[in-house]
Amino acid sequence: MTTSRRQFLGTATTATTAGVLGAALAGGRTAATARGQGNEGGAGGASPYYRIQKGRLRQSVVHWNMNPLTVEELAKGAAAMGMSSVELVGPEHWPLLKSLGLTCAIAPSHGFSTGFAHQEEHAGCVEALTKSIDACTAHGVPGVITFSGFRRGLDDETARRNMIEGLKKILPHAEKNKVTLCVEVLNSRVNESMKGHPDYWLDRVEPAVEICQAIGSERMKILFDIYHVQIMQGDVIRRYRQCQEFVGHIHTAGNPGRGELDDQQEINYPPIMRAIAESGYKGFIGQEFIPRAADKLAALSDAVRLCDV
Repeated sequence: MTTSRRQFLGTATTATTAGVLGAALAGGRTAATARGQGNEGGAGGASPYYRIQKGRLRQSVVHWNMNPLTVEELAKGAAAMGMSSVELVGPEHWPLLKSLGLTCAIAPSHGFSTGFAHQEEHAGCVEALTKSIDACTAHGVPGVITFSGFRRGLDDETARRNMIEGLKKILPHAEKNKVTLCVEVLNSRVNESMKGHPDYWLDRVEPAVEICQAIGSERMKILFDIYHVQIMQGDVIRRYRQCQEFVGHIHTAGNPGRGELDDQQEINYPPIMRAIAESGYKGFIGQEFIPRAADKLAALSDAVRLCDV
């Protein structure tokens, strides 16, 4: 990869090249279709990709991990699959998403290398979040991502106190505009680029819940990333059920490797998705895996089918 997630989350880039999707839709086939599990697309006839049928969960897809697809190519593919969103892309892309019947489920803000665990970073984070919340309000985007940043020698109590103090500075603006802040739990174990974040402070679910409880706002939630939670703690279904009232957004990926949600990795996604659906979760499920396959849309189609429970 030549573009980092940090760049996409901080300032999403603009790219609108056309053509790849059309070629893929004309000739591509996914494993789902090959097994007879594909279905009809839109007015143009049969689609080579799976289209959501049950729709108990609103599915979204993150853009940075789907390189080299442009936002436009990914959005057209997502719309053809019956998805609801392309997320973590900047406001310059939101009119395009709307024209395709999509939204941006969660907006970018500051990158994960900075965050509210450090008091000296509060001002920059608040500035970035204020700008993002204002854009969300103008376009009807429901949420915005935020982070703790890295530990860099901080003890847990100081980091926790700083997080609460800093997030309370921006919460009134989020509450006023009815935009939800989602703080992401990331793994600190895997030392591979974009697959783990050594020294990231908020690497477990429990302190994230404690922060939400201390703040006490419906606009302060957790981004529950199944891939990261599996690496750090496991027991995903039980852990989700224990904190479900604080979950505002969910991400997926296979482990190990952050690849497809297939039989080459250890997370059994269908029962996890059923547990989430049965909990009454109304947010979005964002596909954030990094496809090994050359056909990124085919890989996405298989993940969409697997999570359509």
